[in-house]
Amino acid sequence: MLASMTDKGQVTVPKDIRDRLGIAAGSKLDFEVQDDGTIRVRVLVRGADNLFGIVRRPGMTPRSIDAMDEGIAASVKARNRRSRT
Repeated sequence: MLASMTDKGQVTVPKDIRDRLGIAAGSKLDFEVQDDGTIRVRVLVRGADNLFGIVRRPGMTPRSIDAMDEGIAASVKARNRRSRT
């Protein structure tokens, strides 16, 4: 597949490739030049659809902001205690 670069250095990823790799607007792509001159492109983030379900999962009890803050504070205190010994 061919793509052209604009004056601003932008290249449009062909739709077939975007669809196949699940690349959406806002996705992060990592470009790596190989020793033989080829370019390896990896998708690092595939947009908000991949975040579905990470906040609430079946069987998990929702936590309040206060409960999360208490958990974070307890973790920091425990880490500080361990670093002093």
